[in-house]
Amino acid sequence: MKLYFPENYKAKLDLKQTEKAIKLIKDFCQENLSSELRLRRVTAPLFVLKGTGVNDDLNGVERPVSFAVKAMNDARAEVVQSLAKWKRLMLAHYGIPAGYGIYTDMNAIRPDEELSNIHSLYVDQWDWEKVITAKQREIDYLKKVVNQIYSVLLRTEFVVYENYPTIKPMLPEEITFVHSEELLQRYPKLTPKEREQEITKANGAVFIIGIGGKLSNGEVHDGRAPDYDDWTTPNSGGYRGLNGDILIWNPILQQSFEISSMGIRVDKEAMLRQLEIAGANDRKELMFHKKLLKDELPLSIGGGIGQSRLCMYFLRKAHIGEVQASLWPEEMVQQCAEHNIYMV
Repeated sequence: MKLYFPENYKAKLDLKQTEKAIKLIKDFCQENLSSELRLRRVTAPLFVLKGTGVNDDLNGVERPVSFAVKAMNDARAEVVQSLAKWKRLMLAHYGIPAGYGIYTDMNAIRPDEELSNIHSLYVDQWDWEKVITAKQREIDYLKKVVNQIYSVLLRTEFVVYENYPTIKPMLPEEITFVHSEELLQRYPKLTPKEREQEITKANGAVFIIGIGGKLSNGEVHDGRAPDYDDWTTPNSGGYRGLNGDILIWNPILQQSFEISSMGIRVDKEAMLRQLEIAGANDRKELMFHKKLLKDELPLSIGGGIGQSRLCMYFLRKAHIGEVQASLWPEEMVQQCAEHNIYMV
């Protein structure tokens, strides 16, 4: 188990205060996100049919939870790992026009997750998706949307401070943009995670562009599935990739803290290119991929924002188990309790 115990840690809020603060954060954040990006709330599935190409395979190695559906001749269903592709189908289903989108509460189970201060079997996030035009498939538009999301984080942090004055705002006024290739050149001897650590500690909040495509050293900064984020299209900065991660510096854990993965989604050409790179051309026969190849799905930008991660950060908690109910090894629960970290 990978655990970090802050020295002399003591939660700023007790259990009752924490539950009230979680509701405050979630209500305020989603309302502002909806208003800022012009998103309509929709209801999302907990599971989808296997073999349709709708479920997200994340890095391609994580096993989804699956089960047989008796009423459908034992067809296999899978608990969602994210809703990256389902949301795009819904944009078409609802007939959402360009400039508008949807968001939903996504609840997932990831049984292969390595449990730690920030990783749980249970994932809760706001999944959002917005219809864009062909002209908006470029880096400046991606940055614009990142800045809009970051403005929601700043406002949420202030509301928490207004209600709980002992929790002082710490986010910088602006988020810093950096490409993963630029990070490699700046810190050539460090691993990708170590580069994230250095750049986030120095700037407080960063958006790392270009996640999934190969860097000049032949490696990738981090894995991405080939059929939702566009990580190969050249952008105006000369780099490849129209996606990225929002990271903020976590003062309690003393580490970079990913709170969102997002990006402009693949168009037909980008998906064909990335399926070839990933050796996944067989996916072209799946339902989702056929629709995209037939131009039946709109161009879009989208991502996920971790709800428990945000609550953890804004409430200065040391473990994600302090803000969400999940399953934890008894040894972890005991070790955390010994360091004044008490699970919900």
